[in-house]
Amino acid sequence: MKSDTIAAIATGMGNSGIGIIRMSGDEAIAIADKLFRSKKKGKTLKEQKSHTVHYGNIVYNDNVIDEVLVVVMKGPNSYTKEDVIEINCHGGSLVMKEILEAVIKCGARPAEPGEFTKRAFLNGRIDLSQAEAVIDVINSKNKFALKCSVEQLSGKFSEEIKSIRDMLIYNIAYIESALDDPEHISLDGFSQKLNVDLINVKKRIKKLLDTADDGKILKEGINTVILGKPNAGKSSLMNILVGEDRAIVTDVAGTTRDILEVQINLNGITLNLIDTAGIRDTEDVVEKIGVDKAKKYAKEADLIIYVVDASRKIDDNDEEIFDIIKDKNTIVLLNKNDLNTVVGASDINRYIENCPVISISAKEQTGIEKLHDSIRKMFLHGEINFNDEVFITNIRHKAALSEAYNSIELVMRSIDDGMPEDFLSIDLMNAYEELGKITGEAVEDDLVNEIFSKFCMGK
Repeated sequence: MKSDTIAAIATGMGNSGIGIIRMSGDEAIAIADKLFRSKKKGKTLKEQKSHTVHYGNIVYNDNVIDEVLVVVMKGPNSYTKEDVIEINCHGGSLVMKEILEAVIKCGARPAEPGEFTKRAFLNGRIDLSQAEAVIDVINSKNKFALKCSVEQLSGKFSEEIKSIRDMLIYNIAYIESALDDPEHISLDGFSQKLNVDLINVKKRIKKLLDTADDGKILKEGINTVILGKPNAGKSSLMNILVGEDRAIVTDVAGTTRDILEVQINLNGITLNLIDTAGIRDTEDVVEKIGVDKAKKYAKEADLIIYVVDASRKIDDNDEEIFDIIKDKNTIVLLNKNDLNTVVGASDINRYIENCPVISISAKEQTGIEKLHDSIRKMFLHGEINFNDEVFITNIRHKAALSEAYNSIELVMRSIDDGMPEDFLSIDLMNAYEELGKITGEAVEDDLVNEIFSKFCMGK
């Protein structure tokens, strides 16, 4: 089947050293031959070997647009499994647009967002989970997220899903065959053998699902809210963690009246950090709005960092904060240990138990490393090891795995209830199809289009 040829600028549109215009499709090489003038006389690009680089000029209407290097990659040994041309030119916005315009006038059409990767998926080079990993690599915010995305792109997750689906389809096929030909294929004892397989499948799916929370954190970061009374040192802590003065720090209580948000990289972990207004009873209308916002953000947070002024006794405002955070992941910081302190860990533990309590001085910047360590232990359970483990970072994948897991449980329950084998195959097939949604083997076109519409142009 002949495919139209698509083209796009594959690099950023700001001025840079190099820009790349990418083409893919049956006419990609022919279009490039219309525009490319080699510095060496000889073969056309169509006559050149695949995966070779050629030096020359891009010329349109007898005008030299730029001096370039052209890379020829012939299908099926290319990213899209089609003929691909990449024109490496100087990275100015105008010159890239001029070359793209010439390419389109010679027969290509503008690519849609993510269309190159979509073609790689449709042509069978990668599956849907690997395609999603491409955009995750591009959008990675920290080294853990990047490593996790690269592992998924390599196909390790896809291989695990395929292996589970193979086991399921074998059993589905066996049931169907036995029902069609009972004289030659017996179902005696089959349910017991199937149950053994399903115990294995259930365990493997559960292992993947158990990584979803860590995976979400690796990919999106930890939504972290800094709470405390006015003048406890919240904004000073924020500035220390960010590494610059982002929050206003004064001796006047109630200086922070609105929400300040910033994203930081903490030893490879992304924190979506939110500094809030100090929580206290107030008649100030604007400050009260800030306090209400602080309470709202605290309810939605993955982590609360509660900053306590250890030089002042616990009061009603603190007790209100304890009530807000009692069921949340919380780290308590006893700030101002450079002064005479009157609050210790035992005072905090009377209100909330089993949370880290760390003594710090935001003024002298001491104790901050202990905060870093506590966050890592709380959310990553030590070092992340990528050698054998696959992490689920995609909500769509988690939903499909959960549905498959529930279907497997239904099959196992039906086996316990002595249900006939044809009844078992219904839920087995549902699990098989749910897992197929992950790799794209059982997914609607609308969802595929939605996924690739989120890609950047030229990828």
